[in-house]
Amino acid sequence: MSKLFLYYSHSGNGDVVAAYLQERGFESRKVQRQKKLPKALFPLMMKGGFLAATKHKDKLRDFDTNLEGYEEILIGSPIWNGRFASPTNTLLSKVDLSNKKVAFVFYAGGGEAPKAEKRVAKEYPSASCIVLKEPKKHHEELEKLSAIL
Repeated sequence: MSKLFLYYSHSGNGDVVAAYLQERGFESRKVQRQKKLPKALFPLMMKGGFLAATKHKDKLRDFDTNLEGYEEILIGSPIWNGRFASPTNTLLSKVDLSNKKVAFVFYAGGGEAPKAEKRVAKEYPSASCIVLKEPKKHHEELEKLSAIL
């Protein structure tokens, strides 16, 4: 079974997840915004939180949207303001997840993502979710992924 981790990472948490999953047979593709976000924490939280709350779709650098040949797709996203990061909104609008086994991995500073989980339940009812608390700092959080691997 071909498995793909398709993700966005702003602070490196998604990259840690990608490395972990690659060791377990997943291929990975990282999406990137065309324009960078502020580096300072407060402006980043304000802008990112607003974009996430409004379900904004960022312009992304070109990425391969072809999922043919993959049976299992794992979508990775940071949690901003309790929601998917805005690049993830764009990612989801560009790929066809029908006829795929889909799961979501969220990486959140607080370790919770109730709004994102609620959206997954509504829009992707057969998908599962795992929320990791800053896997870059807390490597033990990666063990939670075994529930969906």
